Amino acid sequence: MRTLFYILQKEFAQIFRNKGMLPVIFVMPLVQMLILVFAATNELRQVDLAIVDFDNSASSRKLTAEISGNPFFIVRQNLANTKDAEDLLMRNKIDLALVIPRNFDKDLTLSKKADVQILVDAINGMAAQLSLGYLSNVIGNYSQKILVKTGKPEPGLMKSIEVKSTYWFNPQLNFKYYMAPGILVVLITVIGILLGGMNLVREKELGTIEQINVTPIKKWQFIAGKLLPFLAIGLFDLAFGLLIARLAFNIPIRGSMLLLFGMASIYLMLVLSLGLFISTISDTVQQATFVTFFMLIVFILMSGLFTPVESMPDWAQKLDYANPLYYFVKIMRSIILKGSNFADIFNEFAALSVFAVSMFGLAIFRYRKTS
Repeated sequence: MRTLFYILQKEFAQIFRNKGMLPVIFVMPLVQMLILVFAATNELRQVDLAIVDFDNSASSRKLTAEISGNPFFIVRQNLANTKDAEDLLMRNKIDLALVIPRNFDKDLTLSKKADVQILVDAINGMAAQLSLGYLSNVIGNYSQKILVKTGKPEPGLMKSIEVKSTYWFNPQLNFKYYMAPGILVVLITVIGILLGGMNLVREKELGTIEQINVTPIKKWQFIAGKLLPFLAIGLFDLAFGLLIARLAFNIPIRGSMLLLFGMASIYLMLVLSLGLFISTISDTVQQATFVTFFMLIVFILMSGLFTPVESMPDWAQKLDYANPLYYFVKIMRSIILKGSNFADIFNEFAALSVFAVSMFGLAIFRYRKTS
């Protein structure tokens, strides 16, 4: 037992002597618990909505006011035509679009019956059903008020406004459509950060990196030689994953493959640079692994892969602006399921490009400083 005690004493001394391990042991669990427990939720907090009012009558304005007064809905736009609403759905600006047809007020007055149409972004089938249900309830409550005012018998059993819904991008509300693009993002993220970073740390541990540093090889040539093979592997795995998604789950690929792989190349350069940066601040593979998995868990759970970002608290949504996975998950779902073009995803492209250039520059600077 005394021998075991001395071994344990030595191991604990080594652990606490390693300053790089202390944040991993104490800080990372605290940060994960404080951020992820509050941020990861399936509750819908707000729904972005656009209204197309072709009637522009007293009744349609009252219905619009009824919806706008509900804190659950954020009315982003009052539009002039349905095409504008469809464009906003395509560009991820809204979740729902309410279309109030012409003669809405006239139909309510003469026949006590009118229709409205709701266009739903159904990529996330669960959120689509919930948001449609909430909006239908608001319209139903307004409908009941009209029935009571007009003296219609048994108002609780009848509706004066009929809701007609159209699910866009995922008509069958298939959850696999929602998950598959996000899983592909996780796949190439792990390849980029984990394999790219671990490769360099391993060379530091073996001492071969010092030998390379005294050769005529330039730093950028060495880094490019380290990162480009994993870029190729990441793109290959993405292509293989898309093939499996198509054959096994019948996931449609509606957008440009050239655009998809172009965006993936930028994203892979970003995560490879992040892996390189982690390797420059880590002395051992163990340290690099802990830091990598901490970042991966936070990035993945905050990216909107499993829970809608819109359901998160405001502070968590603001944190997501610094999360590269958040942007690339949106890009993947937009291109694969919506068939979005470059203009539709330009904001996400710009954010990823800034991240990629900044992280690549930071990684090279840090590598030069430590080599």
